[in-house]
Amino acid sequence: MDGILPMAANLQIVFYRNAQGQVLVQLLHNERPVMLKTGTGLKGFYYWDDLKQQVAQRIHRLEHLRQLCALNTMVGTAPANTKTAGLFGKGSEEHGQTLPAVLAPNGQNFWTPQTRDTEKKCIAPYYYTDSLFQGFRNSHWIVGGCTQDYGSFTLAALGGSLRLKPVERATPFTHAEEVSHPHYYAVRLPQEHLKVEMTGDSHSAIFRITPEQDGPVHVVLNHNSDEGEGFLTVNSLDKTIYGYNPVHRIYQGWGEPAGFSGHFLLQAYDEIADAGCDSLCAWFTFKGKAHEPIILKAATSFTTKEGAVNNFAAEAEAHDFESMMERLASKWIARLHTIDVEDQDTARVNQFYGALYRTSFLPREMSDVSGDYPKFADGLTMEPSSAVEPRTYYGDFSMWDTYRAVHPLYNIIAPRESADMMQSLVTMYEQGGWLPIFPCWNSYTAAMIGDHCSVVLADAYVKGIRNFDYEKAYEGMRKNAFETPASFEDYKNGMGRRALPSYLKYGYIPLEDGVKEAFHQDEQTSRTLEYAFDDFAVAQMAKALGRNQDYTELMRRSENWRNVINPKTGYCDGRHAPKLLSRKKTDGGLFEGNTDFVHRKPYITEGATCHYTWYVPQNVEGLVEMLGGKERFEAKLDSMFTEGRYWHGNEPCHQIAYLYDFIGKPEKTAQRVAHILDTEYNDTPGGLSGNDDAGQMSAWYLFSSMGFYPVCPATDRYMLTQPRFQKVTLNLENGRRFTITPASLPKDCNFITHGEIVSGN
Repeated sequence: MDGILPMAANLQIVFYRNAQGQVLVQLLHNERPVMLKTGTGLKGFYYWDDLKQQVAQRIHRLEHLRQLCALNTMVGTAPANTKTAGLFGKGSEEHGQTLPAVLAPNGQNFWTPQTRDTEKKCIAPYYYTDSLFQGFRNSHWIVGGCTQDYGSFTLAALGGSLRLKPVERATPFTHAEEVSHPHYYAVRLPQEHLKVEMTGDSHSAIFRITPEQDGPVHVVLNHNSDEGEGFLTVNSLDKTIYGYNPVHRIYQGWGEPAGFSGHFLLQAYDEIADAGCDSLCAWFTFKGKAHEPIILKAATSFTTKEGAVNNFAAEAEAHDFESMMERLASKWIARLHTIDVEDQDTARVNQFYGALYRTSFLPREMSDVSGDYPKFADGLTMEPSSAVEPRTYYGDFSMWDTYRAVHPLYNIIAPRESADMMQSLVTMYEQGGWLPIFPCWNSYTAAMIGDHCSVVLADAYVKGIRNFDYEKAYEGMRKNAFETPASFEDYKNGMGRRALPSYLKYGYIPLEDGVKEAFHQDEQTSRTLEYAFDDFAVAQMAKALGRNQDYTELMRRSENWRNVINPKTGYCDGRHAPKLLSRKKTDGGLFEGNTDFVHRKPYITEGATCHYTWYVPQNVEGLVEMLGGKERFEAKLDSMFTEGRYWHGNEPCHQIAYLYDFIGKPEKTAQRVAHILDTEYNDTPGGLSGNDDAGQMSAWYLFSSMGFYPVCPATDRYMLTQPRFQKVTLNLENGRRFTITPASLPKDCNFITHGEIVSGN
């Protein structure tokens, strides 16, 4: 229909009715038959119902394209301007740390504009408040966090004189002359007299540079190796630049090689007037002509130069700028279509899809188009187990954040991709010997607390995802839960749960165990609470697989949260190891006796005891009882909001508003959730109240706007709140639909199940 709709005035529709009573139509354009993809078998005739459906689908696709262009990619790129911004965290914790990137959902590269030129920890490539543009980066930033970029390159376009250093290349730009969508980015560089544009895909990109006047145009490519270990070479005859940038670890093995590199291939097509290379940069100079675009194509790989060449052939070689942009737009439309939102408040709908965009960055594709990928914790190039249907190997699991809502969301809207993510974790276990804790830059780390890869594996299994080796997964989950590495070097390298011997000995981690082999040292009480939940999650997998003895023991351990709730204060507290009072008697392990519930303590992770006290998602009913019953529980929960203790800018609070559901107060859940949605999110660059943390902050917004939230992953239940939209339709991978309206969720129950959702309604 694309070809005839612009000429609608010359379109004729002739209606017929056949002997079976079916209505058929013939479309004529200037009295000539119009041929469409759908048909009846009779040339030029179409069933009217089929044609209406095709047109409706086309209109629906165009609406998603409008939403794609209307969502704000800049949210989270400026300091937070929300209600609780900076309340319990300062500095980088007050930034969303997101990117306005062009990318395929969960793709390998985040093709982003760059205003900062380092890969160092906590510095994102782009900040909205910056005024100087440095180029385009194929970023591998752990979006929304405070870690590092790695294996990246930056491409800059310059007019006038050749400048090689990033600081020298920085050139003024304004947001008024900037266009940013998930599938397209453009900006005018007035001092360079250039317009630069970018589109891309998972492993590839196309750049279009349009001069405003005649004169030299320089394209400079630099590796972003802060260690100075990158490499670049120019082939003027082939009009190519190739380079690699070795990846380095942080946290465990800080500064050590990760065993693999980011590889980058740049292909030019215009006549090259000059070219050169030094240790940092390689460049082409073109004879620019006013308003005549210069096209460059790029491809990347985490395996080899050959991998980049093959990815180029598969994704970029046959495409021009428009066709690649259209292909990427189609991928995004498919992602947006997983959740159809209808409401008269268009701005709120746009904000919703912006959150879905930010939830679609991580984990990222590490593998090539062929399926080759860098071996976990090694870097050796591995071939896929099946060359016929190679699976995608994913990396960069910011697991302390994403187990809460990002992965549960994928289990609903992208179960096929979720299965590949789960198999990627299993592959990491097989190749490294231990299930990782926080696997980023394809390496072991102990960056954060907990053992939450086990949670997402259990959550996927409980929710019906089976296309991964769940038996092998359980083997790794069990090993993490019951064993600690025999080798101190392995433990130091990030393998195994931190402080597991203390946890198993005492049923909690005492203050005397400083947890030194971790980036987050101490934090004993938070670790205890999270390990108790991890044990619960592994227990659910054990039960499903018939490991009854494991199930019984893990469920016993899942009650270890009780050991760090101080009965005198009703808040979680630090606790000492038992001290011997006599030959046969100890003091039982005394509590610290903390009475400052709102300031950070060394035994609490990124928050205060008033935040972590509520972290018992596996047994909220037991917590209610321990805190004195429903009335006292409600009063204490109220104080979180009435006394300004609630902090949405970090994950430990994310389930708190939903706890009213457990005491028969769903109206308070609805009230609190609505307030958080209204005050902790907005559609401006400062519209996130803290780090987006690989999409977790945005995933909370998505679930809560739809009217349900996974308070306890590894179970099939979602707790309820009031939906924000007139209608939400989940278009499920199995072909069914689940529709939510303000009146459709149950009133006599505080949850819905995953089974209800995937069965459709």
